Amino acid sequence: MEGSAIAQFVPLILIFAIMYFLLIRPQQKKVKEHQKMVESLRRGDQVVTQGGLIGKVMKVKDNNELEVELSEGVKVRVVQSTIAQVLSKTEPAKTDS
Repeated sequence: MEGSAIAQFVPLILIFAIMYFLLIRPQQKKVKEHQKMVESLRRGDQVVTQGGLIGKVMKVKDNNELEVELSEGVKVRVVQSTIAQVLSKTEPAKTDS
């Protein structure tokens, strides 16, 4: 009887393992990559928001906000996590040593 009870749980365990490796783990990896991308944003980067707006980062503020210029003279405040993609990165400032 105990053997059959354990045998009934084996398919459930296999289903959970498959779900973990096919769905949960890749999603966690994607979230970490997005977080890393958002943290590396700096002035001059050209970005796309989740709403589809393309603009240039003018300011990175402390409270997870960016100031993005959509066109000349049109600036909007955007939450950092709503950046979907970075189109072009600016070169890091060179340090004279």
